[in-house]
Formats: sequence, structure tokens, C-alpha cells
Amino acid sequence: MSRTIDAVVSPTQTNTIPADISGQMLDLDEDDDLEVFSKDLTLADGNMFNASMPTSPGSMVNQCKFEEDEESDSKDIFITVDNPESHVTAIETFITYRVLTKTTRSEFDNSEYEVRRRYQDFLWLKGKLEDAHSTLIVHPLPEKFVVKGMVERFNGDFIETRRKALHKFLNRVADHPILSCSEDFKVFLSAQAWELTTYKKQGPGFLSRMGETVRAVANSVRGVKNRPEEFTAIQEYVEDFSNKIGSLDKVTQRIVKEQKEYLEELKEYGPTYTLWSGSEEELAEQLKGVAGCIERCCKETEEQVGHLSDTLVPVLHEYVLCAETLKAVLRRRDNIQAEFEAKNEALATKKVDRDALKEEIDKLEDRVEWANNALKGDWGRWQRSMRGDLKSAFLSTAEKNVDYYEKVRYKIL
Repeated sequence: MSRTIDAVVSPTQTNTIPADISGQMLDLDEDDDLEVFSKDLTLADGNMFNASMPTSPGSMVNQCKFEEDEESDSKDIFITVDNPESHVTAIETFITYRVLTKTTRSEFDNSEYEVRRRYQDFLWLKGKLEDAHSTLIVHPLPEKFVVKGMVERFNGDFIETRRKALHKFLNRVADHPILSCSEDFKVFLSAQAWELTTYKKQGPGFLSRMGETVRAVANSVRGVKNRPEEFTAIQEYVEDFSNKIGSLDKVTQRIVKEQKEYLEELKEYGPTYTLWSGSEEELAEQLKGVAGCIERCCKETEEQVGHLSDTLVPVLHEYVLCAETLKAVLRRRDNIQAEFEAKNEALATKKVDRDALKEEIDKLEDRVEWANNALKGDWGRWQRSMRGDLKSAFLSTAEKNVDYYEKVRYKIL
């Protein structure tokens, strides 16, 4: 388990990029047949364990939670997403979620708000935040469409999984020093449904959005000539992280699938031994004992699989989506630099109004600098969050596995 943790979460400082990241990640083979379903605990000496620290999984998780509790004392906005409701109309069926907000921020008129939001409202908010802050890392939302294997889109498990993801998304935004000050975020939390609908219509028109898209595509085709080395290193890190976290996600899905199949087979053995005891008088007591042991093992296995599905699977898949978000942020940063480089080239050709272009270049230069600084700041924040989340999930899973095997062994003996 420690090898797995080190493979994904290297114990380097959060604002540095390892020269060779490939050796710090677990090499896993891709499995094309698998379908993927939808704080910083770095030690001073760089080692995973230290004699001065508690080394048990439970104590490490508790330490992480203690640090989070300390941070919560300085929070001034608290958000809860709960109480999903199904709505059926002549056109569509959809789910809304209650969003409860408590805040002490002066820009809010009240200290508490209760609104209902559907998934497309969350998508709108994410889009607005990305448009306004193109090189900040906006936490991903769960996928819009149902993945293969989910029979019913609105079953309880799917709704609860989505609710948790939406809850985490809003709280990530609330914890961000820049994104949480967005007017769009404030409106999302406080406006009633009809007010939010009206507010959405005030956004940029279709032609304006199309112009931004065309410019972005042109810049991406043009490419960047002089990307700073630190962003090239980040890009390489993200590519490797994406491959490794994707592999871990698939392997975990396979483990859950196999464990569930094993559990179903195990459940068939208990009744078999019970029936067998009725026809073997001399072995009746022993056979009933085996049946009871199997039944208890089934219970422990079911809890272990449930813990794996609720604790490790969502975190791994969340960071699969995070990797895609990071790739998009890096592309947007490159687009800004590409536009700046193109204007400089135009200025060098002397075929345009030099004074007007020089003023535009100065603005673009400021924009590039702001974009770079914003991304560098968010990169360190994202790494701390990622390492904390993955370490907590891995340690919690390890603790549960130890508990599971101890209980199963005891029941067998």
C-alpha cells in the first residue's frame, strides 16, 4: 500500500516538479476492456514514516482530519448540497438538489440561503468561472451522461454519488480565495430559480462566444514557441499523472467488480452447508458452524466492498477528471501566450499600425503574466489538495483492509 501511495503522491514539496516523475508512479498495464465509472502530509525528511510520527493508518487519517478542522476555523462560508428531488414534466425528467449556505461575508445580504439547483445550473457556474478565470483550476463536476453499466439514471446510488460530487465542487469553490469572490458564485448560492434564469440571460451573446472559440482554436493551431520551462514541466507531470491515476482507477474498478462477484458466489455456500447438515447427523453441528462462518464472512466482505466503493473509487475517479481539467487549463494558458507571440510577430513585420498594436501587446503581456502567476499559485494549491485527498483515501482503505482480514481470520479460526 505504501508503494501505491508513493506512486501517485510523491513526497516532494508542492511547488516543485520532479525532474523524473516516471519513477515515482506505479507502472500499471492498461486494461482496454474495463469500463470506468463515474493536508499535505509531507514529512520534513522526505520519508513516508518517521519515528516521531504516529504510523498507524488510523492515526494518520486522524491527523489529516485535525489539520482540516483547524482550517475550518477560518472559513467564512459553509455550503451543503442535500435533499435531491425528482421532477417530471411533459418534456423532461430531472433532479434538483437543495443548496444550503451559511456565511459571514459582507457582500451577502443575508447570513443563510436555501435554494434548489439542477445539474445544468452547476454546469453553468463552472463555465462562468472558467470563462472569467481561464488559468485557475476549477474543480471538476461529475460527468453529465450516464456511463455504461448504469441501468437506471435516477437510481439511488447514482443520485447520491452525484450529490456528493456536487457538494465537493461547491465547497472547493468556496475555499478558493479568488473563485469564491465571483459574482456568479454569489448569485448561484443566493438567487431563487427565476432570478438565476434571468441572470443567465445577461451573459455574452452567441457571436461573442463564437469569436472567443475561433480565436482559441487559431492559437492552439499556431502553437507556442517559447513556453516557460516550468509550464512544460507541469504539462509533463500532468500527462504522467493522468496515465497513472487512470490506470489506478481502472484497476480499482476491476477489484470492486471481482469482489462483488466473489461475494455473490460466497453467499451461495452458506445455504448449501445448512442443507447438507440436515442429511448428515454426525456432521450436522460442524456443517452448521461452517455455514455460520460463511454468513459472517459475507457480512464483512460486503462492508469491505462498500467501503472501497464509497471511499477509494470516487476519489480516484475525481482525480481522473481533475487531470483533464488541468490539461484544459494548460491549453488556455498556451492560447494566451500564443496570441501574445502572434501580435509581437505582427509588430515586427511593420504592416500594421504600430502604436495601436504596441498598446495591445502591452495589455497581452500583462495578461500573460497574470495567467502565469494565477496558474502557478493554483498549481501548488491543487497539489496539496490532491496529496491530502489521495493519502487519506489510501490510508483509510488500508485500515479497512487490515480490519477486514483480521475479522475474517478470527471468524475462520
